Amino acid sequence: MATGTEPHPNSGGVRTGTRAAIAAPHLRTDRWWLAPAATAAGLLAFIVYSTWRAFADTDYYAAPYVSPFYSPCLAERCRSMDGGPNADLFGSWWGISPAIIILVFPLGFRLTCYYYRKAYYRGFWASPPACAVAEPHKKYTGETRFPLILQNIHRYFFYAAILVAGTLTYDTVLSFRDEHHHWGHMGLGTLVFLLNITLIWAYTLSCHSCRHIVGGKLKHFSKHPVRYRMWQWVGKLNARHMLLAWASLVSVALADFYVFLVASGAFDDPRFF
Repeated sequence: MATGTEPHPNSGGVRTGTRAAIAAPHLRTDRWWLAPAATAAGLLAFIVYSTWRAFADTDYYAAPYVSPFYSPCLAERCRSMDGGPNADLFGSWWGISPAIIILVFPLGFRLTCYYYRKAYYRGFWASPPACAVAEPHKKYTGETRFPLILQNIHRYFFYAAILVAGTLTYDTVLSFRDEHHHWGHMGLGTLVFLLNITLIWAYTLSCHSCRHIVGGKLKHFSKHPVRYRMWQWVGKLNARHMLLAWASLVSVALADFYVFLVASGAFDDPRFF
């Protein structure tokens, strides 16, 4: 005799014997799928663009601008390929695009970011695709098994992200020089770089790991007024973490695309002085 609690024949995920046996996959009537679809489309667009630019291996330096995808240039070939500055850390033996070295760190930081986890879990893995919509998986193990357990290294990617942001800050400062290394230059690219580095720092510092580092494990905020103020400031940024994640993703692609256009000769960098 049916009791009303038996699992649906096609049940899986959250549909277990302890839950009501509702035949419908969900009871939502709104267009709940728009949000995960838009998220997936946005992330796919960036993945396609960044992959193309990383393997293009050209048009990433137009004095005084160097693409954030290729900075810092760590191979001798950076100078020979695009005429740009390089640290020559890897010498001449490094034969593939220098962006392959660089993008590992900011991409690792974003892929393990708490917001991006939610974004691609919902957008690609349907885990779950939306609130009050059951996920299609037979069981849920969370981030306790390989490979998702690797998400725990996010805090270490945060340290790398700080170094990346510092490097991009240096590049932004250099954007105030002209091609002859004379200070006092400002072009449209300088403003693009200023916008990008502002959003990069805001996104990086709004990270949950940063908030924990600043104010975590404190039992008495009154005894640590400086850290408490910092924790409050980071908390305000953290409340806008999703917005900053998308804004900085767009700005870093825009900065790279701008350098590409100038380096490829599509147009000259408009200069204000």
